[in-house]
Amino acid sequence: MFCAVDIHINTECYSYSNQHKKEVFVRTIQVTLDDDLVAAVDNTVKQLKTTRSSFARKALRDAINQTNIVMLEEKHKQGYERYPVGKTEFSGWEAEQEWGD
Repeated sequence: MFCAVDIHINTECYSYSNQHKKEVFVRTIQVTLDDDLVAAVDNTVKQLKTTRSSFARKALRDAINQTNIVMLEEKHKQGYERYPVGKTEFSGWEAEQEWGD
């Protein structure tokens, strides 16, 4: 499952070439952040020698990926709650386990 985020604020569009030499089209958006968060981001991007935009893109991608993982884990959990593992479902594999004593 892929979780897409569509931001409807489109003040400017431009493109750039990323590290893989692939042209990427991006949008400029306005985001409201508190002063402490801006200061923390500025400190972090300075240490990483990157830009706010690059840092934000990676942070948003990571957040979307993590959200997808959580959603899939919840779906998996609900599936096992609806259809629990039978008592003998995996017993045939017990003899195959190797513990590497």
